[in-house]
Amino acid sequence: MTLDTEKFKKALEAEKETLLKELESIGRRNPSNPADWEATQGDAPSGGSDRNEGADGIEQYEEHTAILKELETRFNNVKRALLKLDEGGFGICEISGKEIELDRLEANPAARTCKAHMNEELPSV
Repeated sequence: MTLDTEKFKKALEAEKETLLKELESIGRRNPSNPADWEATQGDAPSGGSDRNEGADGIEQYEEHTAILKELETRFNNVKRALLKLDEGGFGICEISGKEIELDRLEANPAARTCKAHMNEELPSV
């Protein structure tokens, strides 16, 4: 199968920018590890005199943490796919070593596995 790598590269670059904006809206880069993200409370008051305000801030932080984890995983998968495009190996299942189906790549250009292995756990990137 011959892939239109330029098409996938454009789609991945666009998704990377979108994910970066979403990550920045709910988190910040970890100062001691710039490859890692930390959740923020957002606009909620932090530890005000009202116990409800403090609870709202904690709740918002917990929501951000859950969302951030998903976004960060996706962001890292997109970066990995872009690296594979540059270095070779794009479109190859990380479990079987076989080609990832074209329709799967079109639906998810950052896919790391073929359809047969799409529900298997892969190490974080």
